[in-house]
Amino acid sequence: MIYEFCAENVTNLEKAMQAGARRIELCDNLAVGGTTPSYGVIKAAVELAKPYNVTVMTMIRPRGGDFVYNDLEMEIMLEDIQMARSAGTHGLVFGVLTSANKIDYPKMEKLLKASQELEVVFHMAFDAIPREHQFSEMDWLMEHSVKRILTHGGLAEGPIQEHFSWLYELINHAAGRIDILPGGGITVDNRDEIVAKLGVNQLHGTKIVF
Repeated sequence: MIYEFCAENVTNLEKAMQAGARRIELCDNLAVGGTTPSYGVIKAAVELAKPYNVTVMTMIRPRGGDFVYNDLEMEIMLEDIQMARSAGTHGLVFGVLTSANKIDYPKMEKLLKASQELEVVFHMAFDAIPREHQFSEMDWLMEHSVKRILTHGGLAEGPIQEHFSWLYELINHAAGRIDILPGGGITVDNRDEIVAKLGVNQLHGTKIVF
């Protein structure tokens, strides 16, 4: 079972790994859903994770708000990918949408090209995609070698338990071709119930291990 701890900087990082976190999503500014952490934070996190054999995934997001990025923001993200790579990150977490809330294919392709040889996760921007398009957008992500989709069950609001039926649909469509990583409101207290109901082998959260 992989518990992915969503970490703001390196605060509580060692405590989380000691409590059983096997993967870290590293970000800054959790109050706005996470933004890109600094070079120093990434490098420190990678060093802290080494003795625990824990993977560090770095958020690449220039700001809070929506996931529609202009050309300048794209340049920032491309620079931040290189920064995170040089700091030793094991993987990257990002997502870019169009104003119609579908994946912005050209921009995602640029980011994926810059991310070669690193593991890539499409983050909860996925939940902003209309449900009728989520299967086809998942197919596109699979075709472009994205490793995982972090999702609250296709909708951003409400307890994750209310979205179990859609999470089943996403997991069934993925059929092991891409990992579905449930996240959002998952804690030490409800994680066992969620694993039992969904049959998943990984969960994400800020309170996933303590």
